[in-house]
Amino acid sequence: MAQNHLPRVVPRSRSFLLACLLAACHGAGPYGYARTYEPLLSERTHFDRAQEQPYEQVKRAPYDYKTIELAWFGVVDELAPLQDGRTQIVLEVRTQQARNLCRDEYQDSCRMTVSESSPGKFVARVQLSDAEKSGKERVWVGSLLKVYGTPTGDYDEHGNPVLEASYYRHWPSGYYVTTAQRGAMRR
Repeated sequence: MAQNHLPRVVPRSRSFLLACLLAACHGAGPYGYARTYEPLLSERTHFDRAQEQPYEQVKRAPYDYKTIELAWFGVVDELAPLQDGRTQIVLEVRTQQARNLCRDEYQDSCRMTVSESSPGKFVARVQLSDAEKSGKERVWVGSLLKVYGTPTGDYDEHGNPVLEASYYRHWPSGYYVTTAQRGAMRR
């Protein structure tokens, strides 16, 4: 009679295996620690539907894009509370890089990477969560947002197009990098 020489999996080993599998499938986390952009589960519908229209075209004729959900990255320049409880945020447009910068060969050393320069600004009207209004990781000047929203067709007092945000993703200052860090980080 042939004996099976494979080690028997005991329940403790199954738990360990399950934990390892869950850890491997957790994704890049809320701050995108991956080589390329990975949308959050809650972001997926917007990510699949949104268009990344050129800033200059939308700025020139925002009313033409009123029915299109846009996806723009921006670094927060100013914040102001609105009477309806939302926040009006002025952001400097940034371009997402196809590949994030990484300190070493491990994905957890990678940081969301956007352009150093900006072609202009836009305004987003968002409903911030309580956790994002105060504390160390609040949405503040220097934060990076990926805003999904539709243009209102209007401009603010400085001529910046206004988006009504339907969803946004937030990276606090220090949780992302710009292309200016290329010398300090390798790809």
